[in-house]
Amino acid sequence: MKKIHYFFLLLLPATACNNAKEKTGTETTQADTIQTGSQQVSLPEPYATESVKNFSKVTGWPAGQMPLVPAGFRVTKFADSLNNPRWIYVADNGDIFVAESAGDNSANRISLFRDNNNDGIPELRTVFLQGLNMPFGMYKHHDHFYVANTDALVRFDYPAGATSITTPAKKIVSLPPGPRHWTRNIVGNAAGTKIYIAVGSSSNVGENGMDKETRRACILEINPDGTGEKVYASGLRNPVGMGWEPSTNTLWTAVNERDELGDDLVPDYLTSVRENGFYGWPYSYFGQHVDPRLKDSAKTDLVNQAIVPDYSLGAHTASLGLAFYNGNFPARYTGGVFIGQHGSWNRSVFSGYKVVFVPFANGRPSGPAEDFLTGFIADESKKEVYGRPVGVAVLKDGSLLVADDAGNKLWRISKQ
Repeated sequence: MKKIHYFFLLLLPATACNNAKEKTGTETTQADTIQTGSQQVSLPEPYATESVKNFSKVTGWPAGQMPLVPAGFRVTKFADSLNNPRWIYVADNGDIFVAESAGDNSANRISLFRDNNNDGIPELRTVFLQGLNMPFGMYKHHDHFYVANTDALVRFDYPAGATSITTPAKKIVSLPPGPRHWTRNIVGNAAGTKIYIAVGSSSNVGENGMDKETRRACILEINPDGTGEKVYASGLRNPVGMGWEPSTNTLWTAVNERDELGDDLVPDYLTSVRENGFYGWPYSYFGQHVDPRLKDSAKTDLVNQAIVPDYSLGAHTASLGLAFYNGNFPARYTGGVFIGQHGSWNRSVFSGYKVVFVPFANGRPSGPAEDFLTGFIADESKKEVYGRPVGVAVLKDGSLLVADDAGNKLWRISKQ
């Protein structure tokens, strides 16, 4: 795998990210190096390498084969025989909900797991909800259970401890359905007064017309009853994972950036989310670097407002999952974030196909990303992978659970 080299310097104030606003928004299509907090990000020129299609072939996991973890940890199979497990939500009572959905053959269900004695073997596995429409994000709020289908946020009455729900859903708010980025993730704030909905774009760079991107490439904010909708942040091509940084209670998201500009453009990224902030898509990337395909139509006023993301996760890694860690791993992991990288298709050599850990200090990334769960690539020369990690979640016992949608498994990582 081609290595991307990062240089880590002293942490700069958050206002350092605003320095790019002094540029006109049309000067920075060339190669550039950007300082973002503790990280120095080198961006090549667009088309420095040819854009390629390099899709992986999923072989499944051979008997006895498992992903790899660092010394001091162990990985076990928590569950298998799922149908595209994409996302994980852990309720406050420890119940584990897994959305099984993907494409035309979606299972359209949510499964429930309980592991009451925390031995990594669930005593209960049941279909919690079915007949959904490509479900993804989940959220328990008082006596309601919310599900983000691809075309709507819906809500169910949720009796305490229920193992299945068969009552009808109430539509809270309609959402723009596919194509392209169909997942809809949701998180609530600490007070339970707001819900945030991540909605990806319907295109790579708006090639179908920006009229098709209304309420897309953004994070929406609503009240739990669906009222009070506003665009909380925009210009985010495909925000998926969201979470609250524990020391500052700031919303962060993992974003999939655009394709077809070459092997190392554009980096997917992890960023704090500023209310009313604009992050560039489709007109510019990583701040005010104008996309050459849109240089004649780029809106300079928007480009000049484009916020530089906080942290590069590497180009075409398909960084999706996001979970801030608050369990019983060694202290250096506390407050940092685990990122599930689904893996590349638009790169000549594979990138992603792993879970990485990004350390945090004082509420911000503080060092290079570290490989944490690897071993998903079976044979790159044959383009073969065993599976592809997506959602990540911290369980009540401090272990980490990873959804492997292509491998149809859940992997549990715990201390040895």
